[in-house]
Amino acid sequence: MMRPLIKLICTLLLLTVSQFTAATPSLPAPDFELNVVDLPKKLSDLKGQVVYLDFWASWCAPCRKSFPWMNDMQNKYQDKGFTVIAVTVDADKTLAEQFLQEVPANFPIVYDTESQIAQSYQLKGMPSSYLIDKNGQLRYVHVGFLTAKKKQYEDEIKGLLKE
Repeated sequence: MMRPLIKLICTLLLLTVSQFTAATPSLPAPDFELNVVDLPKKLSDLKGQVVYLDFWASWCAPCRKSFPWMNDMQNKYQDKGFTVIAVTVDADKTLAEQFLQEVPANFPIVYDTESQIAQSYQLKGMPSSYLIDKNGQLRYVHVGFLTAKKKQYEDEIKGLLKE
């Protein structure tokens, strides 16, 4: 009974902030342990690459639309120094794994079951994404995922890859 209410509240919150996109004044990206095979130990070890850091949850409807796009971006730009890392904030890993069965990811998934990473990024909605430049600086923040803005998101990635 409570889960539909939580979904409704989260959806309403997302609708109020889904238009939020901002360039940030180059701040260092908060560092954290990746704990993923085939990646360095910490986020900061990825300096030299452009990183699209995405926070998601199994109950997040827009996340179902963002994952195919992130798969495309990973495939298209990984050879140019681009990496997508998705952080799930689901407290129950089983829910995240069920989501991934339905909406596969070809990029690394980090489990943040206690929301420590999410807190360090001060999330404002779901999904939230942070585009990090080659120097480890936060450059763009997006709250929500809008299919109408996919070109803008990709242009930001391409711009940072050229720097």
